[in-house]
Amino acid sequence: MFANSGRYPLQQRIEDKKRGIGRQKYPVVVWVLTAAMVGVFIYELVVQYKAQGTVVSLKPVVNPMLGPSQTALIQMGARFPPCMKDVTGVPVSTNFACANDTANPPDRLCTLETICAFSGFNNATPNQWFRFITPIFLHAGFVHIILNMLAQLTVSAQIEKEMGSGGFLITYFAAGIFGNVLGANFALVGAPSIGASGAIFGTVAVTWVDLFAHWKYTYRPVRRLVFMSFELIIGVAMGYIPYIDNFAHLGGFLMGLLVGTAFYPVISTSKRHKSIMWAFRIAALPIAIILFVVLIRNFYTSDPYAACPGCRYLSCFPTSSNNHCQG
Repeated sequence: MFANSGRYPLQQRIEDKKRGIGRQKYPVVVWVLTAAMVGVFIYELVVQYKAQGTVVSLKPVVNPMLGPSQTALIQMGARFPPCMKDVTGVPVSTNFACANDTANPPDRLCTLETICAFSGFNNATPNQWFRFITPIFLHAGFVHIILNMLAQLTVSAQIEKEMGSGGFLITYFAAGIFGNVLGANFALVGAPSIGASGAIFGTVAVTWVDLFAHWKYTYRPVRRLVFMSFELIIGVAMGYIPYIDNFAHLGGFLMGLLVGTAFYPVISTSKRHKSIMWAFRIAALPIAIILFVVLIRNFYTSDPYAACPGCRYLSCFPTSSNNHCQG
């Protein structure tokens, strides 16, 4: 009886794991985030309607995601480096098409400071650092938000139940913010970026942590690995679609692996397995912090691209319309 009772908690955890039972019953944070994002998207449509008379941008360019214009998205907080710092080739004096302009070429021009909104800049210098965070809550259109919320209410919700709301919240926002930091460094300067994809990819990465940490208890682990690899490839391929930033996907996934390793609850049945997992945990957080520091510092240099000239092609197919991925 003593031996059995001593083993019971571990065996129960293993059984609960196989049945998908985690630390909590309901994914409260996911529900709150989803409600907030839907509310913000409704606000986006209102802003777009007030600007152009339609909830979907049709002129001068049709938004393939069926949502607001790029200018409207920038005004609402999209990641857009010229709003965040001085960018070579895009001085503060640069004029852009106003949000209510539908002509091609534009006949209503607004200053960069006006386009960036949020009460403009301090001392006429772009300094809107919060655009590393705000894009997580914005979406490019109906197609974008439907796909993201479906993933969030399934994959992310299950991860929250397994991790608990605290660890999930840290992982979610670390992944989302890092995806924007990576994109701000190497994506095209003139392409605004929005969406919760980086944060969601971070939670997808946690499923990889789960798989390798619990390989022994996973049903058909090789089959699951193949399926997850296929899903990841599809997700990265979608990052080449206009209005979607692959750097958010890749950066979110990388940070999700690191932070997920640090916070995901792992069942260890041997001292060796436990020691290995703790070694990974101890290494993961310092690496995550170093990546944040290095890339944020690189972003605020005069030429972030110089650190990795070829990285831009991870999110861009070179064509004449995008100046062959030169910005």
